[in-house]
Amino acid sequence: MRAIACYTADMPDDNKRSDGDSGEDGGTADTLHPFAKFLRLVGRGPTLSRSLTIDEAEEAMTAILAGSAEPMQIGALFLLLRYRKETPEELAGFVRAAQRWWKLPDEPAAEIDWPSYADRHKQLPYFILSALLLAEQGIKIAMHGLAGVGEATTPRVLQALGIEAANSVEDAARRIQRSGFAYLPIERFCPPLLRLFAMRPILGLRTPANSFCRELNPLAATAQLQGVFHPTYIVTHQEAARFLKQPKAAIFKGGGGEAQINPEKPCRVGLVEGEALTEETWPPLLAGERHGWRDEPLDPRAVLALWRGEAAPAGPTAAVIGTVAIALKLLGRAPTQEAALDQARAMWKGRAKGKYGR
Repeated sequence: MRAIACYTADMPDDNKRSDGDSGEDGGTADTLHPFAKFLRLVGRGPTLSRSLTIDEAEEAMTAILAGSAEPMQIGALFLLLRYRKETPEELAGFVRAAQRWWKLPDEPAAEIDWPSYADRHKQLPYFILSALLLAEQGIKIAMHGLAGVGEATTPRVLQALGIEAANSVEDAARRIQRSGFAYLPIERFCPPLLRLFAMRPILGLRTPANSFCRELNPLAATAQLQGVFHPTYIVTHQEAARFLKQPKAAIFKGGGGEAQINPEKPCRVGLVEGEALTEETWPPLLAGERHGWRDEPLDPRAVLALWRGEAAPAGPTAAVIGTVAIALKLLGRAPTQEAALDQARAMWKGRAKGKYGR
């Protein structure tokens, strides 16, 4: 296990910098708060500042999660990183620090890690049906995420489907063994991260937690399926996954920042396979059709109705099938996009429509 500095108010002098460098407030470096060194690294202007290394990012996040950094310092660091965009090394270092809060399984407890960290749900999470459809075929799915705000959050839709959240990593592993699927709330495997998400109303924008939590993979799944808000983050997450030695991943711009394709547009997918980073583009599945993703009522029962076949809107149906197809190809269950889509359509047609709901 890597040694990480411990931050306390009475830190011995030999653990502090004593190079006599003056702080920007007129103080000397050895009188600064221990966490201030990270702010000095990233915030000293265009010529003196630089990104954090993986080890520095891990050390910084270790202090943050331990409660050793002041709220003002955390906000300052996050705003600086968000302004210039987090680097893959910084994301990977943050993940390594967070992963110390729970025991990673010795062996993968799932095949697909499925993060869900949209904190403002403005459209229905139909991707949940993609995950359940894969689980029906024996593919083990570990979904984890944030409660979020709104009527159609991931936990609310799962509740409408009759699926309870897991209580711990161990409980999630047991549920996956029984049913092929588990949803694990972030507060049940790394509670301190909730404080970082709670900063959004104060800072007025998302923090780096919204980015790096997509890489947490609490059940050590061999593959990840990630949706991002901004296409520019695709490569960032690919490289972060490589730093974290994630065997496989597929990352794409998803609806609402979740792992759900928009079937009305081409989908650019960044792939990770060991050390190789590649891209492929999936064609749109609907020609000229438009679904009111953000116009429809945010009613969890609409997701249940789609699974049951009580409603069959073309857009959401294609989104579920297309997302499943990307997962199948990522896992090597289908050799081509066309084969993956054909397999996903057959899976959807043969689903157990009466399985979910109360």
